[in-house]
Amino acid sequence: MANHKSSLKRIRANEAKRLRNRYQHKTTRTMVKKLRATHDKVAASDLYKQVASALDKLAKKNIIHKNKAANQKSKLAKLVNKLAA
Repeated sequence: MANHKSSLKRIRANEAKRLRNRYQHKTTRTMVKKLRATHDKVAASDLYKQVASALDKLAKKNIIHKNKAANQKSKLAKLVNKLAA
């Protein structure tokens, strides 16, 4: 266990950040699954905007790699565009 006051604080802060990152990542994955299950073009395009934004935020915070976010957004955009109106 750490002895210094600052290292104890760092441990607490890291744990809080880890849980927050995990929550945001899991929430985004759930949104992606929901988008993939949608068959309505209008609903899917609205949901796609939210998912793309969430993926960008994860990439910005280095929770996921920026190329992974771009790859997922690209595949989801193709899926949404393929849906019939």
